[in-house]
Amino acid sequence: MQTKYIFITGGVCSSLGKGLTSAAIGLLLEKKGLKIAMLKFDPYLNVDPGTMSPFQHGEVYVTDDGAETDLDLGHYYRYTHSCLSRASNVTSGQIYNTVIRRERHGDYLGKTVQVIPHITDEIKQRMYHCAKQQEDVDVVLVEVGGTVGDIESLPFLEAIRQFTYEHRASCLNIHLTYVPYLRAAGEVKTKPSQHSVQVLRGIGIFPDIIVCRCEFSLDEDVKDKISLFCNVNRRAVIEEVDVQHSIYEVPLQLHQEGIDSLICELLNLPNPAIDLKEWEKIVHTICHPKGTITVGIVGKYVQHQDAYKSVYEALFHGALAAGYKLHIKRFEADKLPLDPQQLSQALEGCDGYLVPGGFGERGWEGKIQAARYCREGKIPYFGICLGMQVMAVEFARHAVGLTEANSTEIDPDTQHPVISLLSEQRGVQDLGGTMRLGAYLCDLKPHTHAQRAYKQPQISERHRHRYEFNNTYKEVMEKTGFTIAGTLKDENLCEIAEIKGHPWMLGVQFHPEFKSKPTEPHPLFRDFVQAMIQHKERQHATASKE
Repeated sequence: MQTKYIFITGGVCSSLGKGLTSAAIGLLLEKKGLKIAMLKFDPYLNVDPGTMSPFQHGEVYVTDDGAETDLDLGHYYRYTHSCLSRASNVTSGQIYNTVIRRERHGDYLGKTVQVIPHITDEIKQRMYHCAKQQEDVDVVLVEVGGTVGDIESLPFLEAIRQFTYEHRASCLNIHLTYVPYLRAAGEVKTKPSQHSVQVLRGIGIFPDIIVCRCEFSLDEDVKDKISLFCNVNRRAVIEEVDVQHSIYEVPLQLHQEGIDSLICELLNLPNPAIDLKEWEKIVHTICHPKGTITVGIVGKYVQHQDAYKSVYEALFHGALAAGYKLHIKRFEADKLPLDPQQLSQALEGCDGYLVPGGFGERGWEGKIQAARYCREGKIPYFGICLGMQVMAVEFARHAVGLTEANSTEIDPDTQHPVISLLSEQRGVQDLGGTMRLGAYLCDLKPHTHAQRAYKQPQISERHRHRYEFNNTYKEVMEKTGFTIAGTLKDENLCEIAEIKGHPWMLGVQFHPEFKSKPTEPHPLFRDFVQAMIQHKERQHATASKE
């Protein structure tokens, strides 16, 4: 079967949820027995989001092959089984960089290099390349970042226009638009969607399906109006109402609207009935939890809801596996009091604490104190990347007695560099794409929390860091109760650390959140949640005795 292509664009405004919608459609097509690939086009001129602030862009999602990519690839991973690699995320920066390097090399044989055909041809090549990541891909879903009308996205839209013209029978255009409800007028307005589609048609792209994001279900006359003025079949006007409980309702909602069957009909794809009981069970568990647990996130970017997106979702998956509702309390690390008594009052009320990854000095001491609070109070703690380094430095200072212990990232001249720069990072000048990135194998130590969670001797996890635990301090730390529970395969580098005698205090140098799904919770997040539940039960038992 010839590979089909589905292009997903957005109109009216940003943050409509194109990534979630694309992922949900991918899930539905996989349930039809189709093999899919997913591609995100990002119009910005950065080569990748690796050097962008989380306040600007949200989290950076890392693939097995070491690509720093858009957070929407996290949605793709959580919803589908699509192969994700550096071929799954393309930016304007990558496209222009490639074309300019070819021009300097003389590949264009003296021709004038222009947006059309050179930039658009390169964009089209990336579509083919994505389709060839695996054999026998049936459908490639291509999400275009930004909003129709943005000047930055025009080369991508022109490439899609050309591609659709060249492969009309194999292409489908889905336009995601916003249909606002004006409370003052008491009316739903379709004009923004009409204008958005007009802009898209002016570029030469004609939507086959319009997905309407809305607060409330749309009346039939509203859908009829959108169908008439946007020139799409009435059946192809799909509503996507704000979900009540969880984003994991979206696939069920779109299936109920019949979008998967419509896509299969329009692209002449197999269209069997599908079974979504697994996802129905997820939603049922969300709506009927056994209880609630509260986790505290101590980080630098807690004000931005997307900065730790995969961490939040992985925690949610762990709670889901236990049948619990998850409540997240966010603590800005740089605003935490350093006095132990004041810190205890500021942090109290959580069943466990997680310190996520990050870079730089801001909030470092607040995180150190949060780790100390958890260690001394026997409260579950999970440190990810920087969070593991925080755990190691805190232990060195307050358990081993190396009061000046630090990371060379924070203090290059520290007397005790418990955390130091990776050897391969010394002399590196460029920041982008130069860290330890992607999947590495890790050997687990028997009879540790980590080994009990994974239930296997060796694992593969994704990395994104420059600094590591300094083995100079391994012996003195281990004598005092610092356990190195996982080491990088064929190298004696600390990948997982635990605190001996603590119910559950664990730090990892990698990013396990990138490999968690609602249907397959990550083992460490699953066990962290269980540790929090047990801690909560112990607290209740103690309180009832008193």
